[in-house]
Amino acid sequence: MAVKDELLKKAEESAVAAPSGHDIEGHVPVTLHGRTLSPNRRMRLELDWVEEVRVNTSAVERRAATIGTRRSVKKDWQAAWLLRAIACMDLTTLSGDDSAERVKRLCAKARRPLQDHLVKALGIEELHLTTGAVCVYHAFVETAVKALEGSGIPVAAVSTGFPAGLSPLAERVEEIKRSVEAGASEIDIVITRAHVFNGEWNALYDEVAAFKEACGPVAHMKAILGTGDLLTLRNVARASWVAMMAGSEFIKTSTGKEAVNATLPVSLVMVRAIREYAERTGMSVGYKPAGGIKTAKQALDWMALMKDELGRPWLEPSLFRYGASSMLGDIERQLEHFVTGRYSATYRHPIA
Repeated sequence: MAVKDELLKKAEESAVAAPSGHDIEGHVPVTLHGRTLSPNRRMRLELDWVEEVRVNTSAVERRAATIGTRRSVKKDWQAAWLLRAIACMDLTTLSGDDSAERVKRLCAKARRPLQDHLVKALGIEELHLTTGAVCVYHAFVETAVKALEGSGIPVAAVSTGFPAGLSPLAERVEEIKRSVEAGASEIDIVITRAHVFNGEWNALYDEVAAFKEACGPVAHMKAILGTGDLLTLRNVARASWVAMMAGSEFIKTSTGKEAVNATLPVSLVMVRAIREYAERTGMSVGYKPAGGIKTAKQALDWMALMKDELGRPWLEPSLFRYGASSMLGDIERQLEHFVTGRYSATYRHPIA
């Protein structure tokens, strides 16, 4: 019982301070260097800020290589951090063979991400742990909203011609509006990568601003940069700045469909852009790595990055999300090992 009490205390302190984690506005005051930040909102495009961006690729890669080695989280604290990772997870299905039944199963898993015997063994019943959101295609928004009714778990919809983002602008804007009308409270939009390649920062700004306006006052927006397509870290940083100035609440790495998705070097560049943006403007922006994050160890690496670079407020689901699905199964296996001392078979932890 003492172990359970200690884990529950650590989970409440550092893992799930906001147990359901559904209010994207956040329950913990957002501060950076002692300064209280306000939520991000659209500002004018400062082209000087974009043009002056420089990235030392070698330095970024050296720093990124140390992220998994500088901080070691063990035993009760590791279990608490893994619970935190679940609360920050956008449980996702974006496959060509998605069906209403698969989405319903995913929503059931989002409501109860851990099997009952693990919840009881960990002594965390009172946390009412759920995932941060469920992310689906527009076609399944209504299905997900109905399946999650009463849970408080938001539905995120990928939009704007996902994953390529190359359909006409008017169609992409209407797609956002339809998803919001169907009940999506979070919209993951895709930028036009060509604007980045061509240095068309005004066009990129106008595009993201139009998407944000289409979200209306209710839905929050995550801007997917498609970092695997952007070729250089400088392009990643510049696109991050433009998306933030255009009013996006989150910047997100990838669609999960690129050849290269979320990586620690790219994440370091984006997170530092968020930090400098906050220092200049007094506004906070969230971060979502997506694609290729499959293990509990990777989840801990990204959490260490957020805590080291931005601090405790960016371990809340209001400012940090993973785009993942299979990662949840591995986290369950690690928590089973924490409880029993043995690893269970992967098939015992299905996602959907």
